[in-house]
Amino acid sequence: MAITPDTKDWTWVLERPCPDCGLDTPAVDPTRVAEMVRDNAQAWRSVLADTAAVRSRPAAGVWSPLEYACHVRDVFTLFDERLALMLDDDDPLFANWDQDETAVGERYGEQDPVTVAAELERAAQVLAGSFAAVQGDQWERPGRRGDGARFTVGSFARYFIHDPAHHLWDVTGQRAPAV
Repeated sequence: MAITPDTKDWTWVLERPCPDCGLDTPAVDPTRVAEMVRDNAQAWRSVLADTAAVRSRPAAGVWSPLEYACHVRDVFTLFDERLALMLDDDDPLFANWDQDETAVGERYGEQDPVTVAAELERAAQVLAGSFAAVQGDQWERPGRRGDGARFTVGSFARYFIHDPAHHLWDVTGQRAPAV
């Protein structure tokens, strides 16, 4: 079953709450993102524990919970790398990342759920530590995507946290808690 690539520009979540997952991204305090990452990773552990259903795609063209978990794990790693660039370099330009190509190339649907849970947890802890270490004026440091989207570390944190929250909603149907 092929997945139709997502070509949406999700930066709109910086302007208004997500009508699907319910996360009010503009209201997120960036200093709370580390805690939110840890909470999100814990919720994925429960998702991945259901080994009977974790590989099943709910519909044609929709990732399975395992595929979403692999994606979230990789998002945690990628955003930690991008955060480091923003903190170390002046206005870095992020390399493009094709999430769909990665899903196919890394065979997300064939990975071991127990291993993915552990890797997701480790990646979450690293990223949470990186966000927790941001202080003062560092929240204003800039970075850019290849498509022209510009972020500060603060807006980058808010933009980022929507991704794992939304994907948790994708697989559980639970809306994000109020911020």
